[in-house]
Amino acid sequence: MSVDLAVNLLIITAVVLANLPWLVNQRLFLFIPLKNHKPFWLGLLEWASYFGLMVLFGYLLEGRVMGNHAPQQWEFWVTVVFLFAIFAFPGFIYRYNFHKYFVRKRVEENKA
Repeated sequence: MSVDLAVNLLIITAVVLANLPWLVNQRLFLFIPLKNHKPFWLGLLEWASYFGLMVLFGYLLEGRVMGNHAPQQWEFWVTVVFLFAIFAFPGFIYRYNFHKYFVRKRVEENKA
């Protein structure tokens, strides 16, 4: 596997994992069904867990492609956390801003 392919795979995986807690509302970690919508704190906990999964995947991918692991300082980890938060922005905006609008619009269309 080339380095370019590994980087692209990691970015795509990070974007998908960052948005999962906000787009999948009735399930916890995609497998545990919930009776009601997830509260914010549970979505944030799930997001942090997916971040850990993405870091583990990146670590394993780095070892496979590069053959060794580069030492990282705190600046790297702060950047990675904020980049993961930026990746989560579309799902978060959909969940807390647009979802209510779409539900209301669907109810209005069904009444008409």
